Amino acid sequence: MMLGGAFIKSRSMPKYLAIAGLAVIIVANCMELNSGMPLPFFTVNVREMLHFNSLNLTFINVAFGCTLLYFLLNGRDIEKVGEHVSEYFALLFFVLCGVAIIATFNSLLMLFIGIEIVSIPLYILTGSDKRNLKSNEAALKYFLMGAFSTGIMLLGIAFLYGGSETGSFYITSIVSGNGKMPVLIAAGLVLLLVSMSFKVSAAPFHFWTPDVYDGAPTVFTSFMATIVKAAAFFAFVRLFENAFGSMQSQWQTLIVILIAATLLFGNLTAVFQQSVKRMLAYSSIAQAGFMLFSLFALSNIAKEGLVLYAAAYSLASIGIFAILVRMKDYTVDGFNGLGKQQPLLAVTATVFLLSLTGIPLTAGFMSKFYMLQAAVQTGHFIWLVIFAVLCAAISAYYYFRIIQAMFFKESNGDVALADDITPGFKILLVITSVLIIVLGLFPGLLTDWLYF
Repeated sequence: MMLGGAFIKSRSMPKYLAIAGLAVIIVANCMELNSGMPLPFFTVNVREMLHFNSLNLTFINVAFGCTLLYFLLNGRDIEKVGEHVSEYFALLFFVLCGVAIIATFNSLLMLFIGIEIVSIPLYILTGSDKRNLKSNEAALKYFLMGAFSTGIMLLGIAFLYGGSETGSFYITSIVSGNGKMPVLIAAGLVLLLVSMSFKVSAAPFHFWTPDVYDGAPTVFTSFMATIVKAAAFFAFVRLFENAFGSMQSQWQTLIVILIAATLLFGNLTAVFQQSVKRMLAYSSIAQAGFMLFSLFALSNIAKEGLVLYAAAYSLASIGIFAILVRMKDYTVDGFNGLGKQQPLLAVTATVFLLSLTGIPLTAGFMSKFYMLQAAVQTGHFIWLVIFAVLCAAISAYYYFRIIQAMFFKESNGDVALADDITPGFKILLVITSVLIIVLGLFPGLLTDWLYF
């Protein structure tokens, strides 16, 4: 993609090159998943630092598949951001490289490298709309907060290295047994918990999220809020399960506090937003609260639920953002009358919003069901499950406001839409909606690939 920027003059060609390249990567990843064997050209050292199994390979396929859909839906919108189209796609591929690393890391060093490969391109993409002061402000905030959280992560890694009995960076060698946690290990755990909570925008480390998501170009907000967030959660769960799983009872209460605060702050603040883009930013914080249940439970059904949640949340969010980016008015009133003027867009948007709410027959419902079931099976903090259901009911209010505006309110004139709503774009929206419903009816199509 970077070389393409130097030699390809067509603005559309980088999009097709990116789609073709990602399709090849997905096929190669599927072949590896079917064979169950690591890539042959990896050296022994790299195989030790990256661990491959059906769980992380399936998640990588989900991330790459959702990115392919994102390219197909938003390729034209990426072209409109600026002059450097190939560079934008190259940065997105760098992010995918980091996603693959943090999904398979077996060493704290690889976790750090993967997080940085994900984060640095996002700082650039956030500020890619150079003439927009909000974009510049969002990029600066994201960079400063990201650098600060990275420093906290490195300090935590140093404590874990110093406190481990083996003096190793490998996550399976940090803690042995389930006795009392040493002081250095406890300090490292708390610092990594804070750093990873920032990456997944869990409360109270979420304050950067609305400003960054609102200021970044909408087409890149779609990517940051879906594939990147899901990958950070996968790394979160992988780290705590393998490094601190034997001592789960000593840190589980911290996760309970994180879940309750994230669900409460995310949903309550989303209720009062008039901008749909900013509302989706706050709702992504609320969705993070549900994904944190996988860290709370650390069971097989929780990991199945996380993969399903990543697919359901990414598909629905990519779909609704693809419609939003073509709206010239981002307020709730901007959706007034969309059901009459563009019924197909309104129906597909309704499916996406119902899935985000967690209404039955959608993938969003099944993913939330998996998470809550995993929490109930632990036998602890059952009140938290009831609290999560009540917060999901709150989310119905602000999601249904958009549905109400589309079908039950009249617009003052024509709904302000972009001119490039093509039949191909509508077909892709329908396909995305069908995928959400199919996964809601048959979640085994995805979870059956996982072997524990």
